[in-house]
Amino acid sequence: MKHLLIIAHGSRREASNHEVLDLAGKVAAQLQLPVGQVKAAFLELAQPSIATALDESFSNGCTEMLVLPYFLASGNHVVSDVPNEVAAAQQRWPDKKITLLPHIGAAPSMVNLIANNYHTKDA
Repeated sequence: MKHLLIIAHGSRREASNHEVLDLAGKVAAQLQLPVGQVKAAFLELAQPSIATALDESFSNGCTEMLVLPYFLASGNHVVSDVPNEVAAAQQRWPDKKITLLPHIGAAPSMVNLIANNYHTKDA
């Protein structure tokens, strides 16, 4: 069974973390998947951690995980931290498939999303 894990930074502001958790639920609904097949996890400052979310998913029958870094730019978290977490999980779960997707800011649809949401009175 394939799952999607949305990875965000994590915040000291609990409401921000809840936004990401809510996003995962909305994505599951949009994809018409059970809520448990789309989850969110955090790199730091919030729970669940990436390791915890991956381990729980694989322990509960997930065989393939798509990991989406919910970051706009390819800073250290995207280039090093998230891939290192994924590599560590792959070592713990060698019989499972983990695919690290490009970060959300690299999505081709991001340009259209920004352009479609850009509104000014004088434009």
